[in-house]
Amino acid sequence: MRLAQRSIILILMSLMPAVASAQPATTAKRADASTPAAKKDNGQFLKKHESFLQRAKAGPVGLLFLGDSITEGWGRAAKVWDTFYRKYDPANFGIGGDATQHVLWRIENGELSGISPKVVVLMIGTNNTGSHNAEQIAAADKKIVAAIRAKLPDTKVLLLAVFPRGPRKQRDGSMDDGVKRMEIIRGVNAELAKLDDGKTVRFLDIGPKFQDASGKIPNDVMPDQLHPNVKGYQIWAEAMQPLLEEMMK
Repeated sequence: MRLAQRSIILILMSLMPAVASAQPATTAKRADASTPAAKKDNGQFLKKHESFLQRAKAGPVGLLFLGDSITEGWGRAAKVWDTFYRKYDPANFGIGGDATQHVLWRIENGELSGISPKVVVLMIGTNNTGSHNAEQIAAADKKIVAAIRAKLPDTKVLLLAVFPRGPRKQRDGSMDDGVKRMEIIRGVNAELAKLDDGKTVRFLDIGPKFQDASGKIPNDVMPDQLHPNVKGYQIWAEAMQPLLEEMMK
C-alpha cells in the first residue's frame, strides 16, 4: 500500500511543472483600453513618438491628425494631403498598430506640448476591437478627447467615427470575417456621436462613403479591407473637408 501511495505522489509531482508552466497563459492580464501604456514593439513606437516631439518643437502646427495606421497612411497619399491640408501647416501623429491606451500614453508624454493647432482630427479604436468591447473603447476615446481638451483648451476636436472594416487575414494566418469587430465599431460610434457639442467637439461619420450599396468595402478603396489606398484617402478628404473648413475658421 505504501509503495502504491509513493507511486501516486511521484506521478503527481511529475505533472506539477506542466501545470505551473501553463498557468501564466491563463492568467495573463489584458491591457486596459483607458490606461496609458507605451507599445512594446521593436522600438519603432518610441522612435516615432520622439519624431513627433521634434515636429512639435519645429512648429507651427495648425492642424493635427492623431491616430493609428489608418492615419499614418496619409503618407501614401501625399498629393491628396498636400492639396487639402498643406495650407493648414499640418502634422501627422499616426502610428501603425496603436490602440487607445497607446495614444493616451503619447499625450501624457508630451506630444501635445508646445503646439496650438486649431483642430485635432482624431480617429482611434479599431485595433482595440480584438480585445475590448464597445463600452471600453468608447470610454477610452472619451478620455482621449478630454485629455486633448485639457492640454489644448483653445483647440477644437474633429472626432471621426471608427472606419468600417471587412474580412481580412490575421497575423496568425486565420481569417477574421470582421462581423464581430463591426458590431463593436457600431457600438463605439454610437457612443462617440454623443460627444458632439456643436462647438469644441464635432463628430463625423464618413464610414458609408467607403462602402457600396450592399455595405461591403470595395477592394479599389481599401484593398486589405482596413487601410484606404490613394482613392480611399481622396474619399476621406472630400467627405471631411466641409466640416473641417468650418472648424478651421
